Amino acid sequence: MKHIVSVSLGSSRRDKRSEVVIAGEPFLIERIGTDGDLRRFQQMFATLDGAVDALGIGGADLYIWVGNRRYTFRSIQRLVSVARQTPVVDGSGLKNTLEREALRWVQERQVVDLSRSTVLLVAAVDRFGMAQELARLARRVIYGDLVFAVGLPFPIRSYRTVEILGRLLLPIITRLPFQWFYPTGEKQEKRTPRAARLFEEADVIAGDWHYIRRYMPDRIPGKTVLTNTVRRADIELLREAGAARVITTTPVIEGESFATNVMEGVIVALTGRRPETLTPDDYRAALCQLEWTPSVIEL
Repeated sequence: MKHIVSVSLGSSRRDKRSEVVIAGEPFLIERIGTDGDLRRFQQMFATLDGAVDALGIGGADLYIWVGNRRYTFRSIQRLVSVARQTPVVDGSGLKNTLEREALRWVQERQVVDLSRSTVLLVAAVDRFGMAQELARLARRVIYGDLVFAVGLPFPIRSYRTVEILGRLLLPIITRLPFQWFYPTGEKQEKRTPRAARLFEEADVIAGDWHYIRRYMPDRIPGKTVLTNTVRRADIELLREAGAARVITTTPVIEGESFATNVMEGVIVALTGRRPETLTPDDYRAALCQLEWTPSVIEL
């Protein structure tokens, strides 16, 4: 049985363990939260190195992209560099491929007509494939990087502006502690609504679930939420908030979806290749073989 473990800086309350057969292979897939404890996070990577088939970085990004440039969070790189045998993935390979394909799937099947929709993408540099594809497909996109990640009240309304600001700011930001910009540990459980007018303006709210959950208003009536990982409690939260539907880009396993880093670990384990050797075409070929499609949950 292939064993995939996502070690997360997020809350342990979201832990999950599933046994599933994928492409004829039995998998044990786990998500283990460390509640924001950086030392424990690093120790888990050291302990599991060589003992599992792939390790995922959860609740954090190793790489973020803007345009065709990749930037590395130095603090996360130092923590996970203790794993020297087992492949380590952060989901960026699927953010560049699966999430693009998911948007095309949604548009082609008219699950949501993006060409007539205003989309709030809460963080473009985290979901770079989604950001670039939305710029092509959606009627209008609001990029929330400055509002939600940096705390400045300035929504960005073109991807070109995201690129310009990213090239100026990301070399500095990626040298700072990751948790300054992303909720970890108990912060993932807290809600601090912000910029309600941007949520009201949008027809579709897209991007990282922890950003969406943390900052969305108590009510988002009729909205479509397009995200990565939701648990049953998250689905109920959206139902109570009046959302129309939630679409997850990763497949549902036992009623819930795993994060992109977990599913990227599955692909790495199936191919038997190191993630740094996999190209976007390799990922697309694997996705075609696996026949993964977005999951649409009508609320």
